[in-house]
Amino acid sequence: MSTLAQNSALPASRFQAQLRFNSITAIAAATAAAAAGASLGLGLPVWAMFIGWIAFFSTGHTIRTGLASYAGVLIGIALGMGAAIVIATLGPSLGKLALPTVVFVVAMLVVSLRAAPVMNNVLAYFLGLVSFFAAHLEPSLETGVRLGGASAIGSVAAWASLQMQQRLKA
Repeated sequence: MSTLAQNSALPASRFQAQLRFNSITAIAAATAAAAAGASLGLGLPVWAMFIGWIAFFSTGHTIRTGLASYAGVLIGIALGMGAAIVIATLGPSLGKLALPTVVFVVAMLVVSLRAAPVMNNVLAYFLGLVSFFAAHLEPSLETGVRLGGASAIGSVAAWASLQMQQRLKA
């Protein structure tokens, strides 16, 4: 018997484990694809959708922790917009020192929030900051809605993916 034929005859338990593994992977991939399509269809940045996905999975995997993580992303976006405004305001007087000065203050605030009850997901705050600065958009309500909306799609998709995966495991 050839080696290929010997390897194709997997025990039933191993086959079931591989099928479950591949099914869970397919659920995540299909959910991510659907979320990417929804973001694209709404004219939102697809990469920002993944910010919400990452934030959801950065802490406990419940609606409560997911909402807290999403709120952290929104706060991070707002902090990023505020920081951009302060940097622009301080630029004429501080020159190149405006950026590191504002980054220091914002980082002190964000890292201090690790002591906040419920809202202690420092990663979510930084994901929001990264989202704003990576977008290269002007601070505005529209920017907040675009980035926050994309992140919301990602957070909901991550939650939905997890729910489907857990049903499969049951």
